[in-house]
Amino acid sequence: MARRIYTLQDHLIESLKSSAFRKAWEASEVEYQVSRQIIAERLHRKMTQGQLAQKAQTTQAVISRIEQMTENVSMGLLKRIAEAFGSRLRVNFE
Repeated sequence: MARRIYTLQDHLIESLKSSAFRKAWEASEVEYQVSRQIIAERLHRKMTQGQLAQKAQTTQAVISRIEQMTENVSMGLLKRIAEAFGSRLRVNFE
């Protein structure tokens, strides 16, 4: 008999059935998206965390914590990160 592999996606779908989990998940969505976009852009530009930090006038440790979602990032730092990428910061409300 074949065993079904229980994936992370399966776990997430099951966990989202809990209203408490769903509320916590949704509360962290903004931080997740910011983190994911910074990581994706940094890797696309083949930059290290240290290189990004230097261009954004911060430390590698701060960039690491932002990417790990353990740092509350200010708008000023987000703007400097965007400038380090040669981009501009845009915020949308949905």
